[in-house]
Amino acid sequence: MSIPKAIFCWSGGKDSAYCLHKVLEEKQFDVKYLLTTINQDVKRISMHGIRETLLDKQVEAIGIPVLKVRLTTASNEAYEKQMALTLQKAKAEGIEYVIFGDIFLEDLRVYRENNLSKIGMKAIFPLWKLDTTVLIKDFIAKGFETILCCVNDEFLDYKWLGREIDNTFLDELPKNVDACGENGEYHTFCFAGPIFKNKIEFLKKEIIYKPYIVKTTNDNSLFEDETRNGFWFIELIPKN
Repeated sequence: MSIPKAIFCWSGGKDSAYCLHKVLEEKQFDVKYLLTTINQDVKRISMHGIRETLLDKQVEAIGIPVLKVRLTTASNEAYEKQMALTLQKAKAEGIEYVIFGDIFLEDLRVYRENNLSKIGMKAIFPLWKLDTTVLIKDFIAKGFETILCCVNDEFLDYKWLGREIDNTFLDELPKNVDACGENGEYHTFCFAGPIFKNKIEFLKKEIIYKPYIVKTTNDNSLFEDETRNGFWFIELIPKN
């Protein structure tokens, strides 16, 4: 009996890697494509800041082709338009499901479900409401390897960048930080584990800080930009 076709939303990080492993093991869906959003101007995975060249290394090691949604602007309107175009092409191939590694962000789940319903597709959340501490410990136990590539400086400083997630990491993580960074405290790059045919070799380079700037207004007048916390990134490049 055939199983339904699906697309897997791939960020390159630990939650994606763990979730994909779970989906492939359970064999409830036939994953035809990975799906990744790329900042076209800098050729990097959106938010995580990982180079497209490293994404390509992951895709090659996993063995599932990738669909890249290329964005030239950060607006929600542009994102939704490009995402819909890509998914509609996949739907024409008989794919009805999109799988996400989200765990407990209710508003994000509703947003994804609403957008997919507009084009007649359904969202699947295999990790929904799982205990993040249990999840990350199982991630480590299964032999996955991942490092922090981005941290929110409201929660963690730059010294956490480049650290591999292991039991020592979990012991030292501040109590106000979710074990999986599910509130945006940190993001990761996964480079080894049971879903990969080979370990991805890379080099750690410079550390970069990007402030998060918002526009403030009052009585329709634009004030100076207000800087509210920011993000530290570590530059990762393929070793060969």
